[in-house]
Amino acid sequence: MWLRRTTILFQLNYKAETDFNLLCDIIRGSLGSGEFFINKAIGWALRQYARSDPKAVRKFVLETDLHPLSRREAMKHL
Repeated sequence: MWLRRTTILFQLNYKAETDFNLLCDIIRGSLGSGEFFINKAIGWALRQYARSDPKAVRKFVLETDLHPLSRREAMKHL
């Protein structure tokens, strides 16, 4: 679980240089997780990237069946 969480969070500081397609693929691989720390990490990573590309994050969130916690965190500042 911690390794999966780390793979979601490792791009946090890349900002505009984040590989958003890779991040989305990693998130899709974690969908359906009931683990709080995974769902929080998904929201955190998306929220952070939304500062660089809010349209892409909004589109991904609307098209993806995210856990409510992840969705809420991702959309916090949009």
